[in-house]
Amino acid sequence: MLLRPFLNDSGSCASYLFGCTTHRMLAVVDAHADLVDDYVAAAEAIGSPIGAVFETHVQADHVSGLPALVARTGATAYLPAGAGVDFEHVALADGEVVELGNTVVTAIATPGHAPAHHAYAVADRRRGDEEPWLVFSGDSLLVGDVGRPDLHVAGDARGQARLLHSSLRRLLELPGHVLLYPSHYGGSVCGRGLSSNPFSSIGFERAHNPLLAIGDADAFADALVADAPPRPADQDRIVAANRSGTAVVPA
Repeated sequence: MLLRPFLNDSGSCASYLFGCTTHRMLAVVDAHADLVDDYVAAAEAIGSPIGAVFETHVQADHVSGLPALVARTGATAYLPAGAGVDFEHVALADGEVVELGNTVVTAIATPGHAPAHHAYAVADRRRGDEEPWLVFSGDSLLVGDVGRPDLHVAGDARGQARLLHSSLRRLLELPGHVLLYPSHYGGSVCGRGLSSNPFSSIGFERAHNPLLAIGDADAFADALVADAPPRPADQDRIVAANRSGTAVVPA
């Protein structure tokens, strides 16, 4: 299985090109509008087309590259069921599987940062089984932190935080060796204490992420809603663009 991270330091956003080169089936997770040319160039250099674009959720801090990437490549767009977008896509339910040759992607519903949010567990059949090798966690589980619960709701941040508490328990059921690839790292406004190291593992976060040590859902919610940082600049226009499939944010 191929995996290529793309880091955009201007917003501390991480996205990923991955998939099966044997069957020439690649995908991008949480594409950034500024990097569409880079994904396409990388796929062309590898010699495999991009046939799928996954979003973990509707982004609030940057314009998604999904519409432009779909237009460029003809790829299929995959989003969580209930994402509320206005463009053609496949709505994935919890547990649904997308096969990219030997690469197997399983949707895991992880609401809390956003009401409709998925992580994507990825297995490689060439490794002998379909146990996950890695997980794209979006803005649910971050390195040293978790996603903030207040960006995508109106006045129900505590309720979203309790949902996130349950979602994180689901991710912690994955084996400790599963590699963790979130969609943000240190400097992002989508968390408060993110590590500048963009990648981790389930086992390392289980042992060292302080928020995962809070077992009580109400105490977890208290910790998450206290001293929330400012919302992303132009959040409302960014979300509207990402829901409509507009490639740029209107002035």
